[in-house]
Amino acid sequence: MIGIIIAVLGVIFLVAGVVTYTIVSQTLADQKITVSDDADRFAGKDVKGPFTAYAQADIINQHATEIAGGKTYAELPQDDPNRATVMNASFLQASLFTSVVAFGVAAFVAVMGVILMLLGWALIKVAKPV
Repeated sequence: MIGIIIAVLGVIFLVAGVVTYTIVSQTLADQKITVSDDADRFAGKDVKGPFTAYAQADIINQHATEIAGGKTYAELPQDDPNRATVMNASFLQASLFTSVVAFGVAAFVAVMGVILMLLGWALIKVAKPV
C-alpha cells in the first residue's frame, strides 16, 4: 500500500514540476525578451529558459556596471542621473534570477517525482510474494 502512495506522489511531483517549468518558460517567452547581442552566451536568442535568462541577467549587470562607473545602485549618490537606470537594471536582474531559481526548483521537483515513482514501484515489487 505504501508503495502505491509513494508512486502516486511521484506522479503528482513529476506533473507539478513539468507544469511549473512550462508556465515559467511560457511567461518568459510572452515577455519577448531577447538576449543582448553583446552577451557572452546565447546572444540574439529568445529568453525562455534558465540559461538564456541567466545570460540576459548577466549582460544587464555588465551594462549597469558600465553606466554606474563600477558602482552598485547603493553606492551611487542620490542625485546621480544614472541611479534610476541602475535601479531598473537591478530589478530586471532580480526578476530574471528569480525565474532561473523557479526553473531549478521545477526541475528538482520533477526529478524527485521520478525518484518517488521508482521507489514506489520497487516497494510494490518487494511487497508482492514471488
